[in-house]
Amino acid sequence: MVAPELVRAAQAGDRDALITLLREIETHVYRTAYYILNNEQDALDASQEALLRIYTKINSYEEKALFKTWVQRIVTNICIDKFRKARPTVSIDEHEMTFTADHNVEQEIMTGYLAKDIREAIDKLPEHHRSVVVLRYLQDFSYHEIAESLNLPLNTVKSYLFRARQQLQSLLQEYQKGGVRG
Repeated sequence: MVAPELVRAAQAGDRDALITLLREIETHVYRTAYYILNNEQDALDASQEALLRIYTKINSYEEKALFKTWVQRIVTNICIDKFRKARPTVSIDEHEMTFTADHNVEQEIMTGYLAKDIREAIDKLPEHHRSVVVLRYLQDFSYHEIAESLNLPLNTVKSYLFRARQQLQSLLQEYQKGGVRG
């Protein structure tokens, strides 16, 4: 959580406060971009663009909304713009798995497959459903924060989440049965 005093200092022209602020939100910004775009390079580009926009627009932030909600709106809008320009491709990079004597190898592998299935299912959602899923379940935003970040009515957020959960459940059941992916 970013301290409001840090935001105010950055808005007042304190360059060190602004740099500290950007460093504090950098990981959050990248994580959101990555979950939406599912591509490391695109996420890095979107993160850099979002941080630059936050840097140049810090004075337009008003304390009517939480700072993280304001940042989230910037990141999400940039990602949606990138997503619309070029549909993302599914990454084929596998995450390295380190096994030690303490780990149950079979469990590690199954967890890896489940995470991959969930990631693929989220990628298949329409962009408006994907955005609300990412914000709710990966960034832990409340319904109100999602509504504010995406500039949507609260009931629309609830509806999108409901439909997205149904779609995810259906896709994951397909995957379990060995259904075709892609």
